[in-house]
Amino acid sequence: MREGELPWSQLEQIGSAEWRLPPTGPMRVPGVIFGNRKIVEALDEKVFEQVANVAALPGIVKASYAMPDAHWGYGFPIGGVAAFDPDSDGVVSAGGVGFDISCGVRTLLTGLDVAAIEAVKRPLADALFARIPAGVGSTGEVTLSSAEMDAMLVGGGVWAVAQGFGDAADLERVEEHGCMPGASPECVSERAKTRQRKETGTLGSGNHYLEVQAIGEIFDPAAAAAFGLVRGQVVVTIHCGSRGLGHQVGTEFLRDMAAAAATYGIDLPDRELACAPIRSALGDRYLKAMRAAINCALANRQVLTHLTREVFSALLPAAHLPLLFDVSHNTCKVETHEIDGGTRQLYVHRKGATRAFGPGHPDLPAALRDTGQPVLIGGSMGTASYVLAGTIESAGLAFSSACHGAGRQMSRHQARKHWRGRAVVDELADRGVIICSPSARGVAEEAPGAYKDVTAVVDATARAGLARKVARLRPLICIKG
Repeated sequence: MREGELPWSQLEQIGSAEWRLPPTGPMRVPGVIFGNRKIVEALDEKVFEQVANVAALPGIVKASYAMPDAHWGYGFPIGGVAAFDPDSDGVVSAGGVGFDISCGVRTLLTGLDVAAIEAVKRPLADALFARIPAGVGSTGEVTLSSAEMDAMLVGGGVWAVAQGFGDAADLERVEEHGCMPGASPECVSERAKTRQRKETGTLGSGNHYLEVQAIGEIFDPAAAAAFGLVRGQVVVTIHCGSRGLGHQVGTEFLRDMAAAAATYGIDLPDRELACAPIRSALGDRYLKAMRAAINCALANRQVLTHLTREVFSALLPAAHLPLLFDVSHNTCKVETHEIDGGTRQLYVHRKGATRAFGPGHPDLPAALRDTGQPVLIGGSMGTASYVLAGTIESAGLAFSSACHGAGRQMSRHQARKHWRGRAVVDELADRGVIICSPSARGVAEEAPGAYKDVTAVVDATARAGLARKVARLRPLICIKG
């Protein structure tokens, strides 16, 4: 691609950080890509192809969207958003949700300043690493019987709190109040349940982490005050999902949807876009299983929250760690949105994208309704993370959605060719960041340079009006899966 040339000649800039791909061929709606020119020009052409393919699916509404952190994914681009209308033969797509169902981020406040953490930094890092199971195949202290598994899949975070993992107050700061309705354990295979039997309360691998972070720059003092964010204080952020259960659910339903597409008269532009009509037996089973996997992820993050609080209580008794908020990405949720002057119930897929309700939204807790939903954007070991707030404008831009992180710019295989885990750990230690991980290979795959510039992604998100910047966080300790 020549310098200054856009990936596709028909791409039109329609805003300061918004680009339109007009519908051609089988596309039913346009594609919309958010990002500044540099971000858009750097996108793999596969991303544009996937945006166009999603736009060809039955029942899609308004557009097929890609957030500023978008990169190539399975079927949908990661960072992809699409909404479907069941009254127009809309579909639900397992590829549009992804394998790590309800992978998400929650941030806990500590009320402690950085000096308090620095005084116990190494013991705190060691204690968190010892207490928080991380890595491929990691198992925790929670082993679920069949009855307990089903109760967890129905109850999510509510179940976890009832078991003593956290406080009821936490649930007010979680999407769906900690429990996704409409889940059915009967739609989750025994294989998926077996994989999860000992994995509740574990980080897993990949880009998952637990990070102790210092609050740096404040961009919106009023929103920061409402969120409890004070410059120079410390927060803890947990990033993980539904572990083996969610992956198994995604794998099985992608297979079943791909096999059944033709029977529903669906011509898939890409087999990885496997889907089924929302109003079909297969679509209904997937939705019930996916919601159970969402509850699995919410329970997982709730248990990890409890373990984290225990570690802090032992070393820093003054810290109480109330929950700021918990947001999911990799979901499909039924939401009410304004379309053509009326309201419709839509099935909004967000794959590697975060819900970002604006001020006044009735689904937000009363304490956050004037400010808008906290949007938690994770960096990658050694890079900044951000707290944003949803905007009213985002509802019309992309169904109240925002980015979820920096987004990869290099595959894990490529990253291993560029970095060695030990060297990454040492380099970050020189910058004051302690990395604890069971896998040097995993650290290399998640090296900061393997990701886009998170600040550029966040700036583009804010410039587009999807969310507004509230605070910037810098890492102190990272427990890496």
